[in-house]
Amino acid sequence: MSSLGLNKYGVLAIYRFEMARWMRTLWQSVAAPVISTSLYFVVFGAAIGSRMQNVSEIQYGAFIVPGMIMMSVLTQSLLNGSFGIYFPKFAGTIYELLSAPVSAFEIVLGYVGAAVTKSVILGLLILATAELFTPIAVSHPVWMVTFLVLTALSFSMLGFIIGVLSESFEQLSFIPNLVVTPLIFLGGAFYSIDMLPPFWRAVSLFNPVVYLISGFRWSFFNIGDVSLEISIGFVGGLVIACMLTIAWIFKTGYRLKQ
Repeated sequence: MSSLGLNKYGVLAIYRFEMARWMRTLWQSVAAPVISTSLYFVVFGAAIGSRMQNVSEIQYGAFIVPGMIMMSVLTQSLLNGSFGIYFPKFAGTIYELLSAPVSAFEIVLGYVGAAVTKSVILGLLILATAELFTPIAVSHPVWMVTFLVLTALSFSMLGFIIGVLSESFEQLSFIPNLVVTPLIFLGGAFYSIDMLPPFWRAVSLFNPVVYLISGFRWSFFNIGDVSLEISIGFVGGLVIACMLTIAWIFKTGYRLKQ
């Protein structure tokens, strides 16, 4: 135990266990998303992009890169965050974890930290893969990394919440597959919402994914569907909301000790 009261060994044990589990499933966790994203680039970037005009004076193949990265990061953050905590519940080892000399903060730090690491690595791999298809220049690399990490953090914590609340594998996959994926496709991953008619553009502003993709795309090309301040505020608010929800779950033991 450190002088600051943080059980570093406990956090590292959880973190290393999750990273080791990820390493055993690299094909499913890394190779499959990268290959799928490459196919998207071939279809949208090459086949469709060659027949489309530039979007906001940016080549269409390059324009969709931030959206493609966000699509993978959002999905994988949810899956990594939810499966990590769900398996101890499913196997019945959650009680050993709760009775171990680690605090709620340390448990979340270990699981969410591993999920964030996996998602950030995947996002950077997809960015490197995109370079094979289209030239990309990142205008604000610090902001790019900041948005990438904050997005992975917020959705990893959201995944952690889903993993705690889920009582079956069907519930575990419901939100990522039937809620988040449609929101990503309707959130400007492959187009700018400014291209939509006024009514549908207004409707799109109720889609939370729009603010994530917009801020991330701004870090590449200095353009976004909403202002940078709004995107930052939304991501920060999402992080705080997830933190408060997780704190309440551990305080009450809801779906953890039942």
